Amino acid sequence: MRRTLLFLATVAVSTPLWAMHCPQDMARIDEQLQANPPSDPAILTRVKELRAEGEKLHKAGDHEQSLEVLGQAQELLDAEQ
Repeated sequence: MRRTLLFLATVAVSTPLWAMHCPQDMARIDEQLQANPPSDPAILTRVKELRAEGEKLHKAGDHEQSLEVLGQAQELLDAEQ
């Protein structure tokens, strides 16, 4: 019982922390797009799509999925550099 309560408390506390992480990831992607956008137009378009989807998911409260999508966008940007 104690472990279950501890687990639930941890989940309750960590969810808002994830929510706060999404805007930081979006800002980092935006900065990279401004400073050094991908030269491949297809990758640029895909990164922008993923960025927009991540923001939509964040606003809908699906922070875990938002972080996953934003991570995909970041990976594409990192691969281009």
